[in-house]
Amino acid sequence: MKSGFNRILVTAALPYANGYLHLGHLAGAYLPADIYVRYQRLKKRDILFLCGSDEHGVAITVTAEKEKTSPKAVIDRYHPANLKAFDDFGMSFDNYSRTSLPLHHETAREFFKEFHKCGVLREKQEKQLYCEKDRMFLADRYVEGVCPNCKYPQARGDQCENCGTWLSQTDLLDPKCKICGTTPVVRDTTHWYFPLGNYQKRLEEYVQERDKRDGWKENVLRYCQSWFKGGLEDRAVTRDLSWGVKVPVSGYEEKVIYVWFDAVLGYISAGKEWALKLGKPKAWEDYWLRDDTKYVAFIGKDNVVFHCIVFPAMLMAWNDGARERYVLPENVPANEFLNFEGQKFSKSRGWGIDVSDFLKFFPADTLRYTLALNLPESRDSDFYLKDFQARTNNELADILGNFVNRTFAFAERHFDGNVPALGRPGKLDKEMLALMKNAPGTIGGLIERYKFREATFESMSLARNANKYFNDSEPWKTIKSDPGQCSTTIRICLEVVRSLAIIFQPVIPHFSARMWSMLNLQGVVEDQSWEAASAPSLGESHNLGKSEILVNKVEDQRIEEVIRFLEQPDGKDSMATESKPAISIDDFKKIDLRLGKVLSAERVPKSEKLLKLQVEIGNEKRQIVAGIAKHYAPETLVGKLVVIVANLEPAKLMGQESRGMLLAASDNNGKLSIVTTAEELSSGSVVK
Repeated sequence: MKSGFNRILVTAALPYANGYLHLGHLAGAYLPADIYVRYQRLKKRDILFLCGSDEHGVAITVTAEKEKTSPKAVIDRYHPANLKAFDDFGMSFDNYSRTSLPLHHETAREFFKEFHKCGVLREKQEKQLYCEKDRMFLADRYVEGVCPNCKYPQARGDQCENCGTWLSQTDLLDPKCKICGTTPVVRDTTHWYFPLGNYQKRLEEYVQERDKRDGWKENVLRYCQSWFKGGLEDRAVTRDLSWGVKVPVSGYEEKVIYVWFDAVLGYISAGKEWALKLGKPKAWEDYWLRDDTKYVAFIGKDNVVFHCIVFPAMLMAWNDGARERYVLPENVPANEFLNFEGQKFSKSRGWGIDVSDFLKFFPADTLRYTLALNLPESRDSDFYLKDFQARTNNELADILGNFVNRTFAFAERHFDGNVPALGRPGKLDKEMLALMKNAPGTIGGLIERYKFREATFESMSLARNANKYFNDSEPWKTIKSDPGQCSTTIRICLEVVRSLAIIFQPVIPHFSARMWSMLNLQGVVEDQSWEAASAPSLGESHNLGKSEILVNKVEDQRIEEVIRFLEQPDGKDSMATESKPAISIDDFKKIDLRLGKVLSAERVPKSEKLLKLQVEIGNEKRQIVAGIAKHYAPETLVGKLVVIVANLEPAKLMGQESRGMLLAASDNNGKLSIVTTAEELSSGSVVK
């Protein structure tokens, strides 16, 4: 940490409480934040780590309406479930709050009232989409249409997830109400606006200044520059909804504060709640209201605009008019997206795996390690089960685990389970001690610069070099030919185990704790200092603890169990589902249905569900992967004319590219039948 700061405030993006956490969430904001915080604690710095559930907004109400329940029932289900998933994963929040708390509502209303009193907000009459069938104004996620910028067909009323453009719902082309599917009309309504454009010059200077001081990531700077180039506009801070923080202004009792305004203030209310739990109600002010605080906000790339532009502008507005001055983020190290088996995580398509489900199969630290090496720090990255297996087996088990296990086994067998004496170091010994001495500085420097992938790689490099040192020193020979040298070798190996327990603690805290326990040292790893990893400190003749296998390998059978779990149907009654919203004939014409002739078919290795088909569509040959292996033997499909969705975006399933989709029907009993034609038509024929 650079000079000038006496404490650190860390926040991680507030996850929506309308779904379960998946691995993409962890890689985006939470694991990087936790690694950073655990490292800073080992550096003995004053640090506060805050997060919580974002429990307002249309995503919550949409989920509630689909489930025919209340928004509160939705958040009361997902908040504790996600908190448990975080705990099981090893997140070390000082406080995990929720924005439905009265304390948060009070905080958001306080900001609104201050801005209203100081004349920051502007009252405007605006055009908004209104559904005449449902008799309601449509907030952002209640409307969907074609993005005017990139023509993505499923853009929301506030933002296009495909190109990142921040939209007004009336900008959408061919908008539809997501409740009933009808086309809404435009009506006038009145709202309060925050004049974001008034702060553009200051925001540009703020980003440039912080970048010079702390080195912002290139992807974050590009996002900010893109927004500045387009020009910042006023943004509505109220909306026509019943769920959320009530607007504290007369005449607006039926409206709520817009979730983009309220959610980021959840970091402040989380600090206030932490202070109250601590019994020191004003303690939060030391982190939020002091110039010597370094504030780092960890987020995913879809939140860059809110944390680099919107939230700083809100804090600037507050600081202009109030006595208290909030600290602005010193850095916002946003990550890109993590894909799963080559595809984006998708709740609607049921693609991906939740954190809680993954941890039913594997220890948290094996997941933390693989994610740390796959973090999408500068571009999107992928999580593959086979890569996870390889990382666990070839690195955690065969490098780190092997070094720890062989060191303890040798000490137990030849030195009665005690720490042997450190004699005069030879060339190999000095080289190993030098690597151990330099590792904390190298790894710590990378973490300070938010390079967590490299830091994790360097941590494993120390274990890799320690294994080489053990091999090159040949203690199984020197125990007979030179017992003094053998004693020195094992002593240094044990010292390296202690060093590894400290430097790996931010990434794999559970395995680090086990190494510490095996060393039989007092206290816990978290009590140590980061610098203590650089120098030998074990006492001669210190009695070691019980040796155990540090990391168990992941067998193929276990991976197959996960694959079978992922292939399970969701259990819903497909015949009893509600009808989907009506579409126009123009919508239907967008689907390119063709006849395809199956040339060959085979099973996808390691999958009970998938078949890989080579299909002729006119003059073109394509590969299509279909989940029909339980219903069709591959050889029975060859020669059939099947109906293909030919203009579906390419996707990867189990590492196999699929360029199209077969149409099929299924009933309540699970019986499935692909759509074929008995007529002798040409492949490539259009299905109308």
